[in-house]
Amino acid sequence: MTENTQQPAGTPAVPMQNLPTQYAPAEVEGQLYERWVERGYFEADAKSDKKPYTIVIPPPNVTGSLHLGHAFQHTLMDALTRRKRMQGYEALWLPGMDHAGIATQNKVEQQLAEEGKSRHDLGREAFVERVWQWKEEYGGKILGQMRRLGDGVDWSRERFTMDEGLSRAVQTIFKKLYDDGLIYRAERIINWCPRCLTAISDIEVEHEDRDGELVSIRYGEGENAIVVATTRAETMLGDTAVAVHPDDERYRHLIGTEVDLPLTGRRIPIVADAHVDPAFGTGAVKVTPAHDPNDFEIGQRHGLPSLTIMDDHARITVHGPFQDMDRLEARDAVVGALRSQGRIVAEKRPYVHAVGHCSRCRTIIEPRLSLQWWVKVDPLAQAAGDAVRDGRVRIHPAEMSGRYFQWVDNMHDWCISRQLWWGHRIPVWYGPDGEVVCVGPDEQPPTGEGWTQDADVLDTWFSSGLWPFSTLGWPEQTPDLAKFYPTDVLLTGHDIIFFWVARMMMFGLYAMDGVAPFHTIALTGLVRDERGKKMSKSFGNVVDPLDWMDKYGSDALRFTLARGANPGTDVPIGEDWVQGSRNFTNKIWNATRFALMNGATVEGPLPPVEEMSAADRWILSRLNATVAETDALYDDYQFAKLSDALFHFAWDEVFDWYVELSKTTFIAGGRPAEVSGRVLGEVLDVLLRLLHPVVPFVTETLWTTLTGRESVVVADWPTDSGFRDSAAETEIGAVQSLITEVRRFRADQGLQPGQKVPARLELSGTRLGAHEAAVRQILRLQPEGDAFTATATLPVAGVTVALDLSGTIDVAAERKRLAKDLAAAEKEKAQATAKLGNEAFLAKAPEPVVDKIRTRLAAAEADIARITAQLAALPQA
Repeated sequence: MTENTQQPAGTPAVPMQNLPTQYAPAEVEGQLYERWVERGYFEADAKSDKKPYTIVIPPPNVTGSLHLGHAFQHTLMDALTRRKRMQGYEALWLPGMDHAGIATQNKVEQQLAEEGKSRHDLGREAFVERVWQWKEEYGGKILGQMRRLGDGVDWSRERFTMDEGLSRAVQTIFKKLYDDGLIYRAERIINWCPRCLTAISDIEVEHEDRDGELVSIRYGEGENAIVVATTRAETMLGDTAVAVHPDDERYRHLIGTEVDLPLTGRRIPIVADAHVDPAFGTGAVKVTPAHDPNDFEIGQRHGLPSLTIMDDHARITVHGPFQDMDRLEARDAVVGALRSQGRIVAEKRPYVHAVGHCSRCRTIIEPRLSLQWWVKVDPLAQAAGDAVRDGRVRIHPAEMSGRYFQWVDNMHDWCISRQLWWGHRIPVWYGPDGEVVCVGPDEQPPTGEGWTQDADVLDTWFSSGLWPFSTLGWPEQTPDLAKFYPTDVLLTGHDIIFFWVARMMMFGLYAMDGVAPFHTIALTGLVRDERGKKMSKSFGNVVDPLDWMDKYGSDALRFTLARGANPGTDVPIGEDWVQGSRNFTNKIWNATRFALMNGATVEGPLPPVEEMSAADRWILSRLNATVAETDALYDDYQFAKLSDALFHFAWDEVFDWYVELSKTTFIAGGRPAEVSGRVLGEVLDVLLRLLHPVVPFVTETLWTTLTGRESVVVADWPTDSGFRDSAAETEIGAVQSLITEVRRFRADQGLQPGQKVPARLELSGTRLGAHEAAVRQILRLQPEGDAFTATATLPVAGVTVALDLSGTIDVAAERKRLAKDLAAAEKEKAQATAKLGNEAFLAKAPEPVVDKIRTRLAAAEADIARITAQLAALPQA
């Protein structure tokens, strides 16, 4: 009844074995994973004639360890590739690590500091060698943690952004971009980190609201005085102009004049520039071209000098009383000096404003004029935007494409040089007479006296931007590149669109002749704590996923993460949810044990439909519908919905209904039990294969035990055969309604679930007649005896259930309780009805408020109907 293709001929079988009474993840996960790797299940064959399916892993930092964000995205990528592998694709999930320039160099410099040394004591070559040693000894911790999670990556293709092949790719594309005029060197404003001592890109700057000060300063005297306001008073030492709007009547008479710059002995011009907002502050702004990006642009337009007033450590370099002060120390000192001269017009404290911080070390960024290397992004960004606009690349969910366009359509030239020693050194040499030579990977650098290589290295994101094709062998035309490029999907967090996604799009389209690096960009949300709060060490809510894997098993963590993965939406997660997923894996385990003990089997074809019970036909119909639903949800990257669908099919329909309905059949034995055993084996076989991509370990253990075959990793993915049985679904639906209503009535009467009650089931001649034995067992209903007295009758699903509750409940007390509940429900109904009948209220109330009242009315009416039925069912006094 499903397309349940057997494993290929020649596949070695393993003998069926008894399952332990309890599932112990720690005892099986590690050995299962190593078995998968040893057997080469995850290795892709570039020579295969199978259709390829490729995902390249977003390379984690070599310094990093597995956090919940990694575990979340790795679970989803693993689920995608495991399913495609089972569907017959040549699936490649390619792993690797990023060299993490700043972070890794910081690690080694900290080591050296503990030894009383600095990198300068070692020299560049020896320091880089020391970093390689650190990488081999300490780096890559996360790779072992990926194994714990069950990542089905092709370890034979593991890459590192500083390995020989990827280094060649970096040098190749740098040379190509340079020759095409898309890489240039220029003096411009950059974000400088005084602690990391390097430039960083705009997207590596995190802005935080801070309490600062806004100081208004008077420049000049008398009628020619002009007031400017600043949050960075120390930068006035580098002012080279004051700017006003050309149409601002307040300052028209000052345009073209000069004004004294306090504390410096210099005079600076007052210039007219349309960038100035006359409505903001005083309408006049100080211009410091060497320490502010907007001021730099004003300076360029007016030919102003740029005065750098700080060194690499953000200490003042201007001769005078502030020299050698830290910038923040100098800020207070400058304000104090101006105050003593009577030049402070106003001071506002606290003044909340956004302050840029280095995303790695949290140091306040200093905008600074610097000679750096840049990528001219306009043509590259245009191509990256066009690839999405014309449909070559799909962003999922589609509503997030706006964020992508906002970035690529407004991208500034990218500063790619970093003042580090660890990384890809810029392949440019400078000659003694001002010569500049860019050297490709097959070219020899110039030699001779006076030739030196640029000291800077490339931004880490430069090399990781090549990841989808450099990892496959580019610039060489390798079999891997021919087979697996372009990749199928990039699955990553929406927060990394700017860091990585746009870079890969630009470089992939440029290097690969207009072929985008992936067909789909599937964006996820971010993992948050159970209250929806960002996880942060400062909040004390960071969770080590290894702790949860140790406690509950990797499958439990994976299922929890997948079940929360709605496209583009943040994922709250708490330990209770992981524990719930652990309960689910235990439920699968226990149900499979029960099935095996009761003759469940996958041997031989399914019995003819004519031999099947309604429950058998119903569960096979539901099974095929679940296969179809799961496929549709996978294709739409709806991991939460597919996980939820599989959870409810497994727990509710298979375990809670089909298994329970079949117990009387198994007890009775004979041919019906054999038929149901084969059906149950079929259902579990398919269900375990459907669940495998998300929960690989428990399904591997159970599936191989159930089927005796080699591994579910290389089993066929189930397909929908089209079998549906609406009659069986209707019939079992009626049985479920009957059981549910009687259960609810029993609970309402305060009866314990296991308490037996005499009952008369008037099912003969109805479609439910064949299910009486199962109904009685599930509901704990005893046959009626000679003393049977029907004290309550329930008309349900077209039949009547009579119950003898004498001696089991206090009828008077129960009637009194229900009457009280009925009065409360009727009062709620009256209040809601009155509000919904008030035209004035409806005209003013927001629609969500009105909807809430409608919901209250519907709930009250349902309660009234339910309680009235319960009262009617009670024995008469």
